[in-house]
Amino acid sequence: MAKRPTITDLARASGVSVATVDRVLNNRLPVREETARRVYEAATSIGYHAAGLIKQRMRQELPEYRLGFLLLRGNDVFYSDFARELELAVSQSQRFRGVATIDFASSLAPDEIAAQMRKLAAKSRAVALVGPDHPTLTAAVETLKARGQPVFSLLSDFAAGIREGYVGLDNRKVGRTAAWMIARAARKPGKVALFVGSHRFHGHE
Repeated sequence: MAKRPTITDLARASGVSVATVDRVLNNRLPVREETARRVYEAATSIGYHAAGLIKQRMRQELPEYRLGFLLLRGNDVFYSDFARELELAVSQSQRFRGVATIDFASSLAPDEIAAQMRKLAAKSRAVALVGPDHPTLTAAVETLKARGQPVFSLLSDFAAGIREGYVGLDNRKVGRTAAWMIARAARKPGKVALFVGSHRFHGHE
């Protein structure tokens, strides 16, 4: 039967003193995040019995944030799957303890999306949403920015230069790539049909 790793083994594997490992395990004194992570990774690699406790201690020291997400069409498979992935990513973050609040837009009207965004922002640290590039939404984002609340555009960009950041593809480059592939793959010249869901979304251009 293999010998169970001891605190001395863990200290040796993580390259720190036994006293430092003790502080990480028992939360006696502040320990640098980098050091605590090194001890945790070593504990996991050698099968130390309290690896789970170390991970729990580390998470307790992280800041807690509530993040708001506003997506389109809750009955759409893509957006329902996307919502689950967002919840998972937020809950598993190694940088903070996060809670994701996910709402779905009741309509595509810019003023209604802006109203839902403001309502979501009232209970969130930051907001990310899928929305149209429209002056009404841009003005709402600008108001939140003035209050120090960051807003991110998802999947299709809007409020460029005002929103905090954009998470998604460069849809113009994607379109050019698709056109290039069609031009190279088509065996003979022909007409190309374009289907646009909404001209207000950059991702539909």
